[in-house]
Amino acid sequence: MKTHIFSLVFLFFSLAQGLNPKCDTQDQGSTLKVFHVYSPCSPFRPSKPLSWEEDVLQMLAKDQARLQYLSSLVAKKSVVPIASGRQIVQSPTYIVKAKIGTPPQTMLMAMDTSNDAAWIPCKGCLGCSSSAFNNAKSTTFKTLGCQAAQCKQVPNPTCGGSACVFNMTYGSSSIAANLSQDTITLATDPVPSYTFGCLQKATGNSVPPQGLLGLGRGPLSLLAQTQNLYKSTFSYCLPSFRSLTFSGSLRLGPAGQPLRIKYTPLLKNPRRPSLYFANLIGIRVGRRIVDIPPNALAFNPTTGAGTIIDSGTVFTRLVEPAYVAVRNVFRRRVKVANVTSLGGFDTCYTVPIVAPTITFMFAGMNMTLPPDNLLIHSTAGSITCLAMASAPANVNSVLNVIANMQQQNHRVLFDVPNSRLGVARELCT
Repeated sequence: MKTHIFSLVFLFFSLAQGLNPKCDTQDQGSTLKVFHVYSPCSPFRPSKPLSWEEDVLQMLAKDQARLQYLSSLVAKKSVVPIASGRQIVQSPTYIVKAKIGTPPQTMLMAMDTSNDAAWIPCKGCLGCSSSAFNNAKSTTFKTLGCQAAQCKQVPNPTCGGSACVFNMTYGSSSIAANLSQDTITLATDPVPSYTFGCLQKATGNSVPPQGLLGLGRGPLSLLAQTQNLYKSTFSYCLPSFRSLTFSGSLRLGPAGQPLRIKYTPLLKNPRRPSLYFANLIGIRVGRRIVDIPPNALAFNPTTGAGTIIDSGTVFTRLVEPAYVAVRNVFRRRVKVANVTSLGGFDTCYTVPIVAPTITFMFAGMNMTLPPDNLLIHSTAGSITCLAMASAPANVNSVLNVIANMQQQNHRVLFDVPNSRLGVARELCT
């Protein structure tokens, strides 16, 4: 089997629409072209540059919405939404390029390991972006009826005529979509009769203009729908924020995955089977194992407590007892008395520091983070912050989230058939 690779783009700011036609060249082989977020080919360049402080505060605010969404998944709701429009658009994320329909139409889709199904804005959608999928021009497109088995797997299904329609409300926004099928082409691999939501209506100001590709473990996820092709196995490598080329890859299927990689078992919460839980048993700062209350890290399917690996959150959040313990040891190691704060970051410095490593100790595997994965610096270099925080007090604060900044320059391998998660250092830039 050949290796299947996607290039990734990091979404920092407000979303623009469509690709520049001059940049929309054909991909070759199984590698998709990457667009730097600030390049002329990127549809995600900010309309006006933000200051470093505005940028950080904006990302923290978006992370807060993401954490509220993830906490609602593990705590209360009995059905995982087909997509989380508000929370996804409010979280920086990574984007892959896919082709949908016959003849194929190029669409950008947000990659999300904590969601299952896909959805895209379709032509005629009220309130959607102009870069919509024209389903009328695809000869392989079809709308699924209420009798389809997939109709039982979406939130709040209703019958709009003969179509299976799902509706979702979140914050100030809501979406309505027809459950549909069409051919989706990933790199050079066509996947016929792929089930997704075709957005018909969106209200509010928080609906993303691009689609979403779910990489969770549920029945409508990419893994479930391509099981014969990709064997429920994928990995990604996320590049550093400071990379000029900002290239990264999403590799689908067992072929081409790293052989020298350490694993930890994937845990499964029966109430939230889509999320990727792992057994975090301790945290080390430098060489010292931090004294953390065991219940702050323990996996508990009943309460939703535990640790997940998530591609959509930017900065790692730990439940308060764990974060405070790690932060305090970090501060003592840095040995700088004057500690300031910036937004949700409470450990910032206005003088140069020498930071210790932080190691996430999983069962069977350690993930040691160098300063590049731990610190964010202002453009002028005058402020440095520890890029972790406590879980927000106004959400179900039982979930530890290992976020994408801490995953950068690592190959993260999800081997679902063998119920294991692998992590290895890799320069993704």
